[in-house]
Amino acid sequence: MTSDFNRRSFLKSSMGSFGFLSLGTQLTSMASGQELLDFRSLKSLGPLGSPDSQGIRLPQGFSSRQIARTGHRVVRDTDGRKTDYRWHIYPDGGACFPQNDGGWVYTSNSEIFLAGGAGAIRFNADGQIEDAYGILGGTSQNCAGGATPWGTWLSCEEIPFGSVFECDVVRDGCSEKRSGLGKFKHEAVAIDPVNMQAYLTEDEGDGCFYRYTPASVDLNGRMDLDNGLLEVAVEDGGFVSWVPLENSTPGLFQTPTRKQIRNATKFDGGEGISFHEGMIYFTTKGDNRVWFYDTNDQSLGLLYDKATSDTPILSGVDNVTVSKDGHVLVAEDGGQMQIVVIGPWGDVYPLVKVENQDHSEITGPAISPNGKRLYFSSQRGINNKFAQNTGVTYEIQGIFES
Repeated sequence: MTSDFNRRSFLKSSMGSFGFLSLGTQLTSMASGQELLDFRSLKSLGPLGSPDSQGIRLPQGFSSRQIARTGHRVVRDTDGRKTDYRWHIYPDGGACFPQNDGGWVYTSNSEIFLAGGAGAIRFNADGQIEDAYGILGGTSQNCAGGATPWGTWLSCEEIPFGSVFECDVVRDGCSEKRSGLGKFKHEAVAIDPVNMQAYLTEDEGDGCFYRYTPASVDLNGRMDLDNGLLEVAVEDGGFVSWVPLENSTPGLFQTPTRKQIRNATKFDGGEGISFHEGMIYFTTKGDNRVWFYDTNDQSLGLLYDKATSDTPILSGVDNVTVSKDGHVLVAEDGGQMQIVVIGPWGDVYPLVKVENQDHSEITGPAISPNGKRLYFSSQRGINNKFAQNTGVTYEIQGIFES
């Protein structure tokens, strides 16, 4: 029995006990009244220790290193020489991509206005840095995004009427705008590789939750991200119906997508999103909530709600990723500068805490394909609100998947 099946069963049994309530009142919070621990989870590794040389608190047996810093050329581990790529300002959303030689690529967005884009670091099978390079430029405020099953990075512009760009993660500067994913204040995107659909969040106080269905999927399993149907979620009694947008790519003086469907359900500042075995997990920063959407029965509910949780240690919810064994890792924008884990049975506990960088936020958490490394950034680095262009990207070594 997989961890995700256990989680889904627990979610359904919890909701069966309490019943679905509409979003107009309150949705069931699975984490609020339960403290069931999965002792196979990361929690069994123990509490956070004292800050290490990087100022990072980790469980026993974990270690950290700095792999990139804004304005500095990334250094190769293989020969100690500097690459040509200077790490970008305000590193944000990221993901890991396995490569044929056993290595992987970590991508990272640059959330800066009018001069955004994305960069990448290439690792060999031993986890050594081999190269670093740009994969997107000339865009604006690239916040989060998402990985595709066919191995590309979707980088999202967090600006009004912003777009999504598909990037080749191994070739410098090879990217294309994907018009099918709409024009709005994009935050993140997750692909459902079973039903071949994409789900997207919107960083607005009255934002929507979106679903994209491509017009076609090629023989290699690649979705057409230019031609398809973009819909918004309408929740009723804990279940979602999907309503097509009138105009998914509005111009500057046309009605924004979030205002086109009168009864579209509103989410308070949509942030990170991730897919895992039939479940979509996403966060909303305005109300400090972590949501789940079951693609099988189209039900919607709460995995975590700070206002009602018995362990409200997670705040400033932002980027999210899910381990292969079903642990939801949520990065904090501010808060306590933590990456917090929500285990398969609803247990909530910190995995990483960055000290003395209170003016920053944690971004881009991603687990390497071998499950032994976690990457993330402190977006503005040093603890100085007047010098916020010193983003730092870290690698944590440990065990992140069983």
